[in-house]
Amino acid sequence: MANIQAVIITIGDELLIGQTIDTNSAWIAQRLNEQGIDVVRRVAVGDTRDAILTAMDEEWLKASLIILTGGLGPTSDDITKPLLCEYFGGTLKVDERVLEHLKDIFSKRNRPVLERNLKQAEVPDNCKVLFNLMGTAPGMWFVKNGKIVISLPGVPNEMKHIMQEEALPRLKETFKSDLIIHRNIFTAGEGESNIAEKIQDIEAILPAHIKLAFLPDGGFVRLRLTGRGVDLKSLTSELETHQKAIADRLGKIVVSLEDHPIEQILGESARKNGLTIGLAESCTGGYIGHYVTQVAGASAYFMGSIVSYDNKVKEQVLAVKPETLSTYGAVSEETVREMVTGALRVLNVDYALAVSGVLGPDGGTDRVKVGTVWMAVANKQETITKEFRFYYDRERNKEMAAKNGMLFLWKFMNGKL
Repeated sequence: MANIQAVIITIGDELLIGQTIDTNSAWIAQRLNEQGIDVVRRVAVGDTRDAILTAMDEEWLKASLIILTGGLGPTSDDITKPLLCEYFGGTLKVDERVLEHLKDIFSKRNRPVLERNLKQAEVPDNCKVLFNLMGTAPGMWFVKNGKIVISLPGVPNEMKHIMQEEALPRLKETFKSDLIIHRNIFTAGEGESNIAEKIQDIEAILPAHIKLAFLPDGGFVRLRLTGRGVDLKSLTSELETHQKAIADRLGKIVVSLEDHPIEQILGESARKNGLTIGLAESCTGGYIGHYVTQVAGASAYFMGSIVSYDNKVKEQVLAVKPETLSTYGAVSEETVREMVTGALRVLNVDYALAVSGVLGPDGGTDRVKVGTVWMAVANKQETITKEFRFYYDRERNKEMAAKNGMLFLWKFMNGKL
């Protein structure tokens, strides 16, 4: 069974100049992949007629499915709808359902409906309207010569709603393709080259319909097995057999077999074991707390983060001794040991993590180099400290400190240190 090939075209000058980060195409690609549809290209173009037409002409030759996002609003640079109307030889007409929905939105917001807003209820007469419950610009579904073009708003929550409620169910009915299934092994502690050496014999015997990818990111390496087939049960069993073989070979560096970020893995461990956690952050400035609270339901186990950026806060809130700071400095094993003890007491938690470092680009000394970060993890029975060295810019060092701090805490909680 052949796999359907898709192209995603994102429209907007703001994407090309870096003012807006394109998260839409990544999300769409993931959803299409789940339905066995291959995304073979992702293209970003500006808000010009020629750019959009050129992209459409080029991608029309390569794919059975084209998905566009952006350019469907009420302003003069939103040109996608009239362009597609012309491209597919249609005529704009008012869709009464869209019009009533649009008027209802403005009425509820107590705002006047402008003529340019009413224009959003106009759609090409040769498209299927994909209703947008979250906003005013509808999506559109075109079919020509057996190929499908879907046009979606660029606003992420509107795009996702239309995809989930309208487009994906239709695509599932329209296209029949091979299953694509993934299995993951999330590791920490070794680089991808060392990991590849350890499992090269396993990789060598993988069948042609199963591929292995190495995805390094900030001290972690995620291994992704991708299988294609027609029998769900058989393919799943085959993938999980290879996943287990790799995980068993890699042993203690395996953190999880789920495709979850470290903050979710940490949270799941705390929730499963009925544990509470807390933080004392200096150089990360609350960034670790931000990651932890990105997980829905974190309030069940996360009690808080004390951002002790200034030494006075370390002293007054965490009870770090002034002589410790004067003798050893804020970035030291001795200081983070007292910080984590203070966090356990103040937050009244089962486990705590403390972090203090110099992220750069300046602030280093002969004794404490830029990129040095001291961390401590503790429960009421034990405290363990560790020095980390990061060699990137400030932003990257902060991210590395946050993720490695969460991993350090997870390992301590699970007896893996």
